[in-house]
Amino acid sequence: MSLASHALQHLLHLPPPRTRRLTVERDRRVPMRDGTVLLADRWTPATGGDGLPTALLRSPYGRTGVIATQLARPLCERGYQVVVQSTRGTFGSGGDFDPLRREREDGLDTLDWLLEQPWCGDGIVLFGGSYLGYAQWAVADAAPGRVKAIVPSLSESAFTLEQVRSDGFSLEAPFGWGVQVAGQEQQGSRLGQLLGAGRVRRAMTTLPLTDADKAVLGRPSSYFQNVLAHDATSPFWQPVDHRDRVADITVPVSTVGGWYDIFLPGQLRDFQALQKAGRARARLTIGPWSHVSMGAGAVSTAEALDFALPLARGQEPAERAAVRLYVMGEERWRDFPSWPPPGYEPERLYLRPAGTLSAEPAPPSTPDGYPYDPADPTPAVGGVRMAVGVRGGRVDNRRLEAREDVLTYTTAVLEEDTEVVGEVGAEIWFSSSLPYADVFVRLCDVDEKGRSTNVCDGLVSLTRADAVTRAEVRLWPTAYRFRRGHRIRVQVSSGAFPRYNRNPGSGEPRATATALVPADQLVFHDPDHPSSVILPVRRGD
Repeated sequence: MSLASHALQHLLHLPPPRTRRLTVERDRRVPMRDGTVLLADRWTPATGGDGLPTALLRSPYGRTGVIATQLARPLCERGYQVVVQSTRGTFGSGGDFDPLRREREDGLDTLDWLLEQPWCGDGIVLFGGSYLGYAQWAVADAAPGRVKAIVPSLSESAFTLEQVRSDGFSLEAPFGWGVQVAGQEQQGSRLGQLLGAGRVRRAMTTLPLTDADKAVLGRPSSYFQNVLAHDATSPFWQPVDHRDRVADITVPVSTVGGWYDIFLPGQLRDFQALQKAGRARARLTIGPWSHVSMGAGAVSTAEALDFALPLARGQEPAERAAVRLYVMGEERWRDFPSWPPPGYEPERLYLRPAGTLSAEPAPPSTPDGYPYDPADPTPAVGGVRMAVGVRGGRVDNRRLEAREDVLTYTTAVLEEDTEVVGEVGAEIWFSSSLPYADVFVRLCDVDEKGRSTNVCDGLVSLTRADAVTRAEVRLWPTAYRFRRGHRIRVQVSSGAFPRYNRNPGSGEPRATATALVPADQLVFHDPDHPSSVILPVRRGD
C-alpha cells in the first residue's frame, strides 16, 4: 500500500449510498446579466430530489467524465441534488472562455438563478477543486444566505499569481494548463492529452517561449500568452485576484489541500485570513498529495458530506479540530488548533564546509561552487508538480544529488525525532558569474540506507547575482517528522526545470529569451555569510 493510500485509509469514511438510481436533466439554461446563457446539468435521486440540499459545481472542464463520476455522482447518491454548470465559453455555454476573469459575476448570477428554482432546497453548498475551488473563492464573500458552506480543494483566491512571480516563474503548470484548456473540446482531446504528454514536455524547451504553445496546438494559447506577458504585479491580473475578499467571508469553509500542491501557499494564506478575521467557521485538511493526486478529491467529498451537508440541513456537523494535517515521516493524521500550529519555534541549520549541516554556525571557509548550464538545466524531480505522466510528491533524490550542478549539506545522524510543522525558509549567501541566476533550495530526509526523500522546496530569481547576495527563499510549508537515525539534508542548485522556467542567464524577458548562457555559481558559508535553512521545530514528544 502506498503512503498516499495509507493516508486516505485512516481518514476517509464515506457513508454508503442512499440510492444508486439517479436522474440527470441536461442543458438547463442559466441566463447571465449580459444576456449570455450558460448550460447546467441537474442531478437528482430518481425519486424525491426536490428540496434536497443543492451542491453547485462550476467547471470549465465539461459536465461528464470525471466531473460526473467522481464529483457529482457520489454527492447525489448520498443526500444532495447536484447542479454542474459549464463556465462561460466552455462545453455549450455561451460567450468566450476568458480563464478566471468572469467567475465572480457569472457565479453570483448563477446563485441568483438557483434561488429562483422551486426545486432548490434551503441549503446550498459550493463544491469542487482547482478551478472549481477558485470559482467558490470568487463569490464566497457575497454569497446569499442560503449558501451554507463552501468546500474548495487544491485551490486559492489568487489562482495564477504564485506561478507568475517575477522572482520565480513557474512554467510547467501554466503552460500545461493553458494547452489543456485551449484544446480540450477537440474530438479525442482527453486521449490526446495522455498520448501527447511527452510532446508537451518537449515543447517547454522551445525558445522563445512565445512559440511553445504553438508547438503543441498549432496556435497560441491565450492564457499562456497572457502569463508570459504579465507578471504577478501587473494590473492585468487584478480582476482575478480575490485575496482581499477572503476576510469578508462569513459562510463556513472547509478547505482541503496537499503538501505538494501548486496552490498550497495561497491556500494557507487564505485560511490564515479566515482565522484572523474570525467571521467564518473554517477548517483545513492537508494530506501528502500533489495537485493531480486522487486523495484530496476523495477527502473533499467526505468534507462535503460530514461538514457541509449537516450545515445545509440546518444541523451541526460533528466536532473536529480546525486543522487536520498528515504529518509525513510519522505517517499519521494529527489535529491542531490553527495554522501555523502553536509550539513550533524557528531554528536554523547552517550550511558548513565539506557538505555538512549543523545548528552551529559555520567557521571561516571558502565557498562551494557548481556549474549551471541552461542548455542542460537541473531537472525537477518529484515535488510540486502538475503534469500528465509526471510523478509528484516524495521520490528518491539520489540521482538528482549526484549531478555536478547540485550541492548537498547533511546533518549528522539525528539522536532524537525532529518534528517540523509550519513555514520553511532559507537564506543562502550566493553569487554567480552572471547578474541573472536562480537559487533553488530543497529540504530532504535521508534514511538509514542513504535514500534521500524530498520534503519541501522553493526557488527565487536574482537580478544582481554577480555580487554576493543573500537569497531569501520561501520553501513550501510542510508537516514532517525526521526520525531518529535519519539525517536532514539541504540541496542547493539553480533550477528545477520544467516546474520552474530555466533561467537563461542572459537577462532577456522570459517570453522572448533565446540565448542560453552558462554560469558558475558560488554558495558561501562563513561567519560573514551564514547560509542557513530555517525550520519551525517542536522539541520534546
